[in-house]
Amino acid sequence: MSEPVLAPVRTCFRALACTFVPEAKDLDERAWAEAEAIVEKFFASRPETVRRQVVLLIRVLDLLPVFRWGRRFRSLDPERRLRFLAALQDAPLLLVRRGTWGLRTIAFMGYYARADASAAIGYRADRCGWEAR
Repeated sequence: MSEPVLAPVRTCFRALACTFVPEAKDLDERAWAEAEAIVEKFFASRPETVRRQVVLLIRVLDLLPVFRWGRRFRSLDPERRLRFLAALQDAPLLLVRRGTWGLRTIAFMGYYARADASAAIGYRADRCGWEAR
């Protein structure tokens, strides 16, 4: 069994997730556990090198704002978090842009794949398609 990806970076991952999906700030501990379990299941099938790279990326994203605002990402107010991530989407390094968008996608997956979120947005997928409604 592989080591959990989010355990060493949980606080920053949650801060990133709340920035990508503002509704995530209202999650209780049960909902966070469900979202994180979805993300961990996704990472379980990924190579160890990818898992380590994701942890490293989250740690770097947490540390970079220190050079501009003197605070880690997880300690920034929501507006500064947004400005920081907006700057990364235009970063000259393709790897940084891809990594940030990848984390955004993972945060969306963790949030929206939860049963409560699916129900809240009216998602009722059925293998029979639209006719099943």
